[in-house]
Amino acid sequence: MKKYITIISIALGLAAVCGCDKFLDVQPEGNPTSTTYFANDQQAIDAIDFLYARYQQEKMFGREIFWEQAGANQVVFGRSRGYNTLATLEYSGDESPLRDVFKECYNEMAYCNFVVKKLTEKQAKTTLTPIESRSLGEAYFMRAFYHFYIAYRYGTDKQGVPFVAYEEINGEYDNSIPEQKKTVMENYGAIISDLTNAEKLLPKFEDYSDADRGRAHKAAAVGYMAKTYAYWATWDKSQWDNVITCVNRLETEYGRELAKDYNDLFSSDLEKYWTKEYLWSIPGNGGATGGGSEFPGVCLENKGWGVYNGWGQHKPTLDAYKLMAEDNVAGQPKNVRLSRSMLEYGDKFKLNGVERSFFSASDIETGFMINKWMDPFSKENMTEAHVNPNGDWPTARVNFHILRFADCLLLRAEAYLNSTSKASASNALKDINAVRTRAGLTPATSATMAQIYHERFAEFAYEGADHLADVKRWAVSGAADVKALALAELNSHPQARHYVNRADPESEYTEGDYEDYKIQKVWSDHKIVFPYPSAQVTLSGGKLKQNAGY
Repeated sequence: MKKYITIISIALGLAAVCGCDKFLDVQPEGNPTSTTYFANDQQAIDAIDFLYARYQQEKMFGREIFWEQAGANQVVFGRSRGYNTLATLEYSGDESPLRDVFKECYNEMAYCNFVVKKLTEKQAKTTLTPIESRSLGEAYFMRAFYHFYIAYRYGTDKQGVPFVAYEEINGEYDNSIPEQKKTVMENYGAIISDLTNAEKLLPKFEDYSDADRGRAHKAAAVGYMAKTYAYWATWDKSQWDNVITCVNRLETEYGRELAKDYNDLFSSDLEKYWTKEYLWSIPGNGGATGGGSEFPGVCLENKGWGVYNGWGQHKPTLDAYKLMAEDNVAGQPKNVRLSRSMLEYGDKFKLNGVERSFFSASDIETGFMINKWMDPFSKENMTEAHVNPNGDWPTARVNFHILRFADCLLLRAEAYLNSTSKASASNALKDINAVRTRAGLTPATSATMAQIYHERFAEFAYEGADHLADVKRWAVSGAADVKALALAELNSHPQARHYVNRADPESEYTEGDYEDYKIQKVWSDHKIVFPYPSAQVTLSGGKLKQNAGY
């Protein structure tokens, strides 16, 4: 029988045994060996560095997940692509962004499985060195990370996603079909187990040297526990209590707190990368070998007004602008979350050290451009150190956030509003206002799920927090106020500005439907998850059950 899911091969495992003289220098060096695995500390380091290199270079948080975000009303396509089913929620499961992320997650889980199995086998025979122990913790963390992104995207209370832990199998894994769990709660339990093991083995972030910052650490593991429990609570509300416990631990045990300045989170200044708000990110050093997410260049104006090869593939909506503008104060400049997140026509910004007035002359117009990651592009002679000179891989010197402490604070606020035993509107309001106050916003007067919707939308726009997933889970299991907002977003057509003269920042405009989506979105609760790629269902010979409704 043909095997289901492309499992990473031993050959790829062998390729991991290669040197990297600096963690964030993600270009592999050295020669692989085919005779030994994890015979010494350097081999353990090399194996994990290979995993990080793939994570930092992959498209998952560069483009692919952001194609999906067009199903909400925060971002739309700036250029026509064959992915309109992602925007209209008429999923097939075979769209290349969905198919590629699915494959990537399983490939990376398989590689993590390989490392965990080899190191636990060695652990059974001898005491692991501190480096080997750390490497095992990193492998547990990364396996949980990819498992999480498969679980909530494909798993429900009716059926889970395929997963197998290689170390639980006698002998070598034979690449047979991983078991599809009965419910996604089983998957979440396995993820929590891996994160618990990771926390035990990993260092604290502060214990890493400068060269190793960006590796998995204890607080990152606990942060993803909080995130996992929050998604688990979609199907079991008792899990909200665990969210509260995890976020409390981030504060008391690991000293996590909000950065003082919201803008510091998106700075290209390396001294501002590692605030106490940092939990997990894709760090990029800038320049030709700095790695990082390609999203900064992906959302830059196509061809960058002749200065740099931006791609112009994702643009903000008028809906997002209006929601963030609700926090503006009459007679004062735009609030920092709005000004940091997007440029509108006429806004001043710098590109390669030269001040410009924003307009968009290319592709499909929305009236806006994502601004959150523009700091490295603002620097004079930007390609010397801040931006990759290769515009075909437009990475930049930014710390692209996947999970930061503000995310966990707002999850705790949500937990306080939904907990079956620890409900506290006053504690929820405290967390909400901690985030708002840091951004210089007027404090909220009451804690509601509608307020949580607003804060999560505005705070994490154009980061890796996955706004669409929030909206979907609220549409299925949220309280009445947030459910209404989520359903409105999932059943509406995104809005844009249409300028009379696109090359004139002072041009007049009209506001209306975004031009490129021809089909109205229609929500149904089965769309909380994606359909499995049809080829995988076929190859499984009936062992992989397609999600209901597809």
